[in-house]
Amino acid sequence: MSNPERKTYQPSHLSAGDFPIAMDTGFIAAGQTLPRGAVLGQVTSSKEFVLCKAAAEDGSQVPTAILDEDVDTTGGAKSAPIRLTGQVLGSQLHLGEGLTLAAAKAALRPFCIFIR
Repeated sequence: MSNPERKTYQPSHLSAGDFPIAMDTGFIAAGQTLPRGAVLGQVTSSKEFVLCKAAAEDGSQVPTAILDEDVDTTGGAKSAPIRLTGQVLGSQLHLGEGLTLAAAKAALRPFCIFIR
C-alpha cells in the first residue's frame, strides 16, 4: 500500500476586511496574462480593462478596479470578474509599471476600494 499524496493549498487572501464587496464583469483587453489582484485601468476608447500603468495616455493610467481571478487573454479578449468596492490587502496587489501603492490607494478610494 502506497502513501497518499499530500498537497498544500495556499489561498490568495485578497480581501482585508468586512466592507461590502461589489463585483462585476469586466472585458479584459487581449494580449495580457494578469494575476488575481491586478490593479486595472479602463481604456477610454474601447472600455476594455488593462493593467494600470502610470505612463499610459489612453485613460488606463487611472486605477478603477481590481481583477478578482487570474486571466490569460493572449488568445483574445475575455470577460472576468472585477472588484468595484471592498477592502483589499496592498501586499496582494499587482501594480503596473510606474504605479505606486500610495497612488493606487489614493485613486481607488473614491471608488470605495480601500487598500490596507
